Amino acid sequence: MTNLKPEGALLPTAQNTRTLSSAALLKEAFHAGTILEGRAILCDAQHNLHVDLGCMKGIIPKNEGALGIEDGSVRDIALISRVNKPVIFKITGFKTDEKNGETYALLSRRCVQEECRDEYISSLKSGDIIDAAVTHLEPFGAFCDVGAGLSALLPIDSISVSRIPHPCARFTVGQNIRAVVRSVDEQGRLTLSHKELLGTWEQNAEKLSAGETVPGIVRSVEKYGIFVELTPNLAGLAEYCEGVKAGDHASVYIKSILPDRMKIKLIIVDSFSADYPPARIRYFTDSNHIDRWVYSPESCDKVIESIFI
Repeated sequence: MTNLKPEGALLPTAQNTRTLSSAALLKEAFHAGTILEGRAILCDAQHNLHVDLGCMKGIIPKNEGALGIEDGSVRDIALISRVNKPVIFKITGFKTDEKNGETYALLSRRCVQEECRDEYISSLKSGDIIDAAVTHLEPFGAFCDVGAGLSALLPIDSISVSRIPHPCARFTVGQNIRAVVRSVDEQGRLTLSHKELLGTWEQNAEKLSAGETVPGIVRSVEKYGIFVELTPNLAGLAEYCEGVKAGDHASVYIKSILPDRMKIKLIIVDSFSADYPPARIRYFTDSNHIDRWVYSPESCDKVIESIFI
């Protein structure tokens, strides 16, 4: 398998660009079974995808457009939504258009996805850390391309320790991320997690000190206090004050940091509405696999952990 990355990673590469520039090189790619990418420019009335190959047109027949289209387990929207986006494929042959005499390439995206499933996805196990690309966001989670356009769900409660109202508070469509394989079902579908890569309570708190005033985001307003996110995996509790609402940005004074109780006490200095983009993700591991992740400090009686089996 020559390409295990999310769809779109191959499109701008020099080799891909060079191959699409020449009919002779496309024929070589056909005989070699080379994986290529092009931009889908049309989904016709029969749901065939037309692809810009630079030197000629390519067509992905409907049943070759995605794994699961033929048996109905994947809906046609999976094809329609690819228009104006990169698609991965192998060339399966060439034909001549009877109307204009032009040669075009027949392509298959499905066969690449099958290879990705059989040679890559099937080898993954719980705890493996992989590359993914966010493809769309729903209130319940983020869907991610984990290779060749194959999708996996990252549930909202697994995105970060700090609770968020919607995945768009963390991610944007097209963003490249790292994720942990949480589970693999009998059909080979992956469920992902992300929070285990964003550091433990102590790792996130180590750069903070009592007496400092730092930025934060209000995540929840309760009668007993206001939860303010300091980092994606760390929140503190501020004293209640009027006029503060969830989603506000805030400047907060750190009263105390209590590792044995896993608490940070805050005072809100100011809060305001602002349309800041999500912060750049900081990952705390470069490992390719984890078996167990413990969020809580050793001194804390309450243990918060993730175990991957």
